[in-house]
Amino acid sequence: MQIPSKYDASQVESKWYDYWMKHNYFHSIPDEREPYTVVIPPPNVTGVLHMGHMLNNTIQDVLVRRARLLGKNACWVPGTDHASIATEAKVVDKLKSDGVNKADISREEFIEHAWEWTHKHGGIILEQLKKLGASCDWERTKFTLDDDLSESVIDVFIDLYKKGLIYRGYRMVNWDPVAKTTLSDEEVIHVERTDKLYYVNYKVEGEENYVTIATTRPETILGDTAVCVNPSDERFKSLKGKRVVVPICNRVVPIIMDDYVDIEFGTGCLKITPAHDVNDKDIGERHKLEVIDILNDDGSLNSYGLHFQGLDREVARKQVAKELDTLGILVKTEDYTHKVGTSERTKAVIEPKISAQWFLKMKDLAKPALDHVMNDDIQFHPAKFKNSYRNWMENVRDWNISRQLYWGHQIPAYYYGDGVNDFVVAKTNEEALELAKQTTNNQKLTTKDLTQESDVVDTWFSSWLWPMSVFDGIRNPDNKEINYYYPTNDLVTAPEIMFFWVARMIIAGYEYRDELPFKNVYYTGIVRDKQGRKMSKSLGNSPDPIELIEKYGADGVRVGMLMCSPAGNDLPFDESLCGQGKAFANKIWNAFRLINGWEDDDSIPQPNSSKIALEWYEAKFQQTLLTIEDHFSKFRLSDALMETYKLIWNDFASWLLEIVKPAYQQPIDAKTLQSVIAILENNLKILHPFMPFLTEEIWQYISERTSEEALIVSQWPETKTVNESLISEFEFAQDVVSGIRSIRKQKNIAFKDTIGFSVINNENVNATFDEVIVKLGNLESINYVTEAVDGALTFRVKSNEYFIPMSGAIDIEAEIKKLTEELNYTEGFLKSVQKKLSNERFVNNAPEQVVATEKKKESEALAKIETLKTSLASLGS
Repeated sequence: MQIPSKYDASQVESKWYDYWMKHNYFHSIPDEREPYTVVIPPPNVTGVLHMGHMLNNTIQDVLVRRARLLGKNACWVPGTDHASIATEAKVVDKLKSDGVNKADISREEFIEHAWEWTHKHGGIILEQLKKLGASCDWERTKFTLDDDLSESVIDVFIDLYKKGLIYRGYRMVNWDPVAKTTLSDEEVIHVERTDKLYYVNYKVEGEENYVTIATTRPETILGDTAVCVNPSDERFKSLKGKRVVVPICNRVVPIIMDDYVDIEFGTGCLKITPAHDVNDKDIGERHKLEVIDILNDDGSLNSYGLHFQGLDREVARKQVAKELDTLGILVKTEDYTHKVGTSERTKAVIEPKISAQWFLKMKDLAKPALDHVMNDDIQFHPAKFKNSYRNWMENVRDWNISRQLYWGHQIPAYYYGDGVNDFVVAKTNEEALELAKQTTNNQKLTTKDLTQESDVVDTWFSSWLWPMSVFDGIRNPDNKEINYYYPTNDLVTAPEIMFFWVARMIIAGYEYRDELPFKNVYYTGIVRDKQGRKMSKSLGNSPDPIELIEKYGADGVRVGMLMCSPAGNDLPFDESLCGQGKAFANKIWNAFRLINGWEDDDSIPQPNSSKIALEWYEAKFQQTLLTIEDHFSKFRLSDALMETYKLIWNDFASWLLEIVKPAYQQPIDAKTLQSVIAILENNLKILHPFMPFLTEEIWQYISERTSEEALIVSQWPETKTVNESLISEFEFAQDVVSGIRSIRKQKNIAFKDTIGFSVINNENVNATFDEVIVKLGNLESINYVTEAVDGALTFRVKSNEYFIPMSGAIDIEAEIKKLTEELNYTEGFLKSVQKKLSNERFVNNAPEQVVATEKKKESEALAKIETLKTSLASLGS
């Protein structure tokens, strides 16, 4: 079979992916094997692959492919999330570009447009993952709005409502004026920014006195219903029982006393706007203040905004400030740096808003989910994230689960009256009607009297069921698949969705299966550029993953990303790492081509150098295999890759193949070639999870394979006892060979020229690898001597002295001159170091590490001087 001279990933990757798909290697059904289950963190259905996805899914694929090689029944469930806010925003923009306003069409019409958008753009990211090599069970692909998953969400909502855990309440929530929906606390990102702080005078009613308040939001003055001071503040004792006039709107409001006010902060006077600040709302409830909401859902001012009505809040802010200045009551402005809540999805500044919403009580639900992480039933990798998790879980707040959107799972509540609590919760209209009749004792009610809640549940309220619902574990809790695949094994995700998703999946798992949803959570870091910035489209610093794959091959990109990706730490991505991954692929390909080019001969006996080298590599392979498996057990995938990389690049390609390769155009003994091929196959097995395409290509070239013999379903190498002494002896031999090569290079002695070699064996090193040293050094032989050899250059490995006779090979006089100059320099350097070490003040006062460095310099100089003197003596000087 003709093997290409160069490895071309573009000719290989689609071929083998199609082959894997054709033979159904990714598909899993329950059987007698141990299951290994992973569920993909479902990306947004309309999303495209970015660098974070690349990292996350590469790690998952490594774990899944290794599990297959270990003989487990690997099941990696792919899927996408309907992403209510993000997808609805895209559909709204598309409709707007077509001249259609969302408000002008029915819910049903909007949903049709949303499905059309989803069918057109959805699933692109899953197709892109195939180019990466993701070995997902594509037959199991799920979407969070699939009928079975939707029914699971509704069933859980009804169940939690019946348990008294879901309730409808009139509460202050986070309002996104761009998406026009509420958000949970976890979807609010607090961003530091600098705004203007406005100091404004409020006139005390009936007096010429003023009180001064400070605010970053002067437009909310129009919603003020009180001014508040601390009752202990002596400055304002005289204001008790008085009122002030709110500027511009001239509303007369009370001055109230409350301990909440910090005497030391600001002016000591707070404007109270219960509709637009959570703390003001609490104060307002204590003092029974009026609540005046001045904003429309889109963040513009409503009729309470007077002549600013219709203006966006940001525009109104400037105009209100300008009018305050014109009125002569804007005392001053100054820069003020603070944290501002922004929408995780739209980046809009969040508005606190009092609204009737649906909430899930979290405190009792969270307890088992906290306990089982803290006692390591569920393990976080790295474990440092347990502290963040504990802090959130111990302070968990009720989850606002309703969203004012069309795209999503519509809440199964049906209103039969005008009151806030005039509703029933049911799965269908018919069930709701029966409940409503029972509740109202009104048998005349019809379905026309019922109106279903228009809100949908938070997207995360569907994805928190993901490990169960993908196996139909909610609707059919005792089905064969959920009992086999659940709990899943490993979850790979980003720490920024620990609270959105990870914590909630754990909560749901214990609530609905009384069991953990996964055993391990591997937290990936954030992919950053060389300047440390998070990669994003807006910054233009994120490469296109598909273009990277086309340039470096999927295997090259996978290696490049994993090389600098320790768990939980950010990944400082550098495209050159993908180049390094591609170079590694070429190195392996060339090593294979070298082996493939050897012709074997049964009649040739196996050289002892090859025999012992093969024994050494087997020991080295087993030692590395144990290390790799330890890294995998601790989710140190970057370290596991580096161990594999060093084994194959250094030990296999650079040492073993050099030792066993036959002379130019000569055959190799059959026994050695057979052993080298077996070694290569083991190398391919441990490399396959990281570089699936290259390894399968070489595996299939090595020999004719049936579909049952493909690398993807082969067997992970077995661990055996490691011959540590053999490894140690070879490391010594490597140093000897390096010394010989160094002298050859320094003296420009061609490798084809055989040289003599003698050793004073002070270390009592075994002669195990002597034949290897002879071959790699192209030596006549190794002579064991007890005295220095005259007319020879020398080097040391530990206390062993090695001699290479140079008679006739070099200019003796020139060599003596060179060595003498080097000796004089080294002796001078030694004196300067010893002078420093003889200075008691330096030794006593310098840092311990500095003194240790100087002592090391001294010992190295002494050893070098001894070697130089020996070399000079051997040259007759």
